[in-house]
Amino acid sequence: MKFIETLKNVWKIEELRNRIILTLGMLLVYRFGAQVVLPGIDADMLAQFAGKFDAGGIGGLLNAFTGGAFANASVFALGIMPYISASIVVQLMQIAVPYLQKLQKEGESGRKKINQITRWLTIGICLVQAPSYLAGLPAMGVPAEAFVMGQSVMFYVSSVIILVTGTIFAMWLGEKITDKGIGNGISILIMVGIIARMPQSFAQEFVSRVMESNGGLIMILIELVIWFVIILLSIMLVMAVRKIPVQYARRTASGGYEKNIFGARQFIPLKLNASGVMPIIFAQAIMFVPSAVASLSESDFAQGIRATFSDIFGLWYNVVFAILIIIFTYFYTAITVPTNKMADDLKRSGGFIPGIKPGSQTGEYLDRIMSQITLPGSVFLALIAIAPAFAVKLLGIQQGWALFYGGTSLLIMVGVAIDTMQQVNSYLLNRHYDGLMKSGKNRKAVA
Repeated sequence: MKFIETLKNVWKIEELRNRIILTLGMLLVYRFGAQVVLPGIDADMLAQFAGKFDAGGIGGLLNAFTGGAFANASVFALGIMPYISASIVVQLMQIAVPYLQKLQKEGESGRKKINQITRWLTIGICLVQAPSYLAGLPAMGVPAEAFVMGQSVMFYVSSVIILVTGTIFAMWLGEKITDKGIGNGISILIMVGIIARMPQSFAQEFVSRVMESNGGLIMILIELVIWFVIILLSIMLVMAVRKIPVQYARRTASGGYEKNIFGARQFIPLKLNASGVMPIIFAQAIMFVPSAVASLSESDFAQGIRATFSDIFGLWYNVVFAILIIIFTYFYTAITVPTNKMADDLKRSGGFIPGIKPGSQTGEYLDRIMSQITLPGSVFLALIAIAPAFAVKLLGIQQGWALFYGGTSLLIMVGVAIDTMQQVNSYLLNRHYDGLMKSGKNRKAVA
């Protein structure tokens, strides 16, 4: 009843209702586009090709991020991932390129220019990925008969234009959701693509356990309980913070008269996982490299490397993957959490950490604390990232369903869900209703 009453309150707020409807409409358009096959390819002959990605593997991972569009050879086959790659590159370039550093300090105008650079870089990445994707379709199992007009130059040119346009359109949908909808549009598009594969993956697991007498309903129940526990642990990882107490020796407040407030205490929240899912995305990109390089050689050693790094549920793949995640967590945290700037801002505002001198010592203290909490955070992140491998090897779960037991997929779903709920929560609280994350009776709106 509490949940139903909260939904009614959400619907009462006109602005929030319009934003939710717009978001759902944009997502419907995105999902529809994921089913539209590229002109010149026989959609009926893609069924066998698409089935190869249901078993997991690197192809299954790419297919999961695009919500099946990758296997469908659709106009959204590249998905939103080129934009994500461009954003990562631009973000890293801001560390070394003075021009981008200058734009970063210019506020809103600088941010618009950086966004424009990101969009152009997205087009450049698409122009590289689109021909590679088309050329790789036969190698991935698409029969020659599926290409109705053959693999001519005209087919490549038109398909590349369509794939690039599809990615740009998906990027536009994401930006519109962010501006006029609810939540972070780009992240929501990725989450919807991931969730779209969930019913089919669970159905395959259900058939394997129940219909084929491979554990029965008891194993399905055990799997769901373990999945629920992993989700709770992921929420803890996303929400966990270390509160650093900050004290202000004297602050003046006006309320008709002046009064001094001594010992006002606040906190600096340092997140246990300040880097989010970015270390996993970085590490995942690196893990594709050995297999791609090894495919250029026909030697037994190269083929062994290719086989090792193509099995995303294998032992050595996950050992290297976990180590890279820990390394990238420290790297990304170091470039995104400016402890020295935090110390300077704190000093200028008249605040200090009890027992620590303002200035450089405060910066060193924050950096030391950040390093200490990043270690357990990075290890925890690595364990969640390789959880699908444990699900496959220890529990015998189908590879397609195992992808939802951890990794980027689960963390994106958890992070986007929490972010969206917080935005809806703020609308409810601003209209004097209890939020989604608050217990108690709903309050009537104040006229």
